[in-house]
Amino acid sequence: MANLALILSEAAGETHVEPASFGFIDATVWVSIAMALFIAILLWKKVPALVAGMLDNKIAEISKQLKEAEQLRLDAEALKAEYEAKLADAAKEADQMRIRAEAEAETLVTKAKADATALIARRKQMAEDRIAAAEAGALAEVRAATAKAATDAAAKLIADKHDAGADKALVDQAIAGVAKG
Repeated sequence: MANLALILSEAAGETHVEPASFGFIDATVWVSIAMALFIAILLWKKVPALVAGMLDNKIAEISKQLKEAEQLRLDAEALKAEYEAKLADAAKEADQMRIRAEAEAETLVTKAKADATALIARRKQMAEDRIAAAEAGALAEVRAATAKAATDAAAKLIADKHDAGADKALVDQAIAGVAKG
């Protein structure tokens, strides 16, 4: 607002006079003197040295933190490399385990196939042996039944057609055949 008043007063042609103390010290000089005094007090109280010391301390602390951060970064990289190596070893070991498992599975499958084939062959042979034994048993039963039937039929025929005299002649003939032989 004061600037607006100043602009308006200058536009109206009014001249502005700065107040001055002792006729030569105006506001600008007073501000310069106050500033010089302030700077002198700051120098007398060693404020720049204090500020520089504080800044140096802060710089040292930041430098220390940077060194710690660098060390942490190096440790983290070493730990990362270690875990990457462990991960690579684990991956290799997993691959080797998978390969061994596949080989064992293939061996087991081959063995199972061979065992199944052998079991089938044994069972087939056992079945064939049972069938052959059953056939032999049935054949023996048929032969025995046939022999019994033939013997029974022969005995009946002999009994019907031969009497004691004919038996004597047959017995004598059998004895003569045994004596020759």
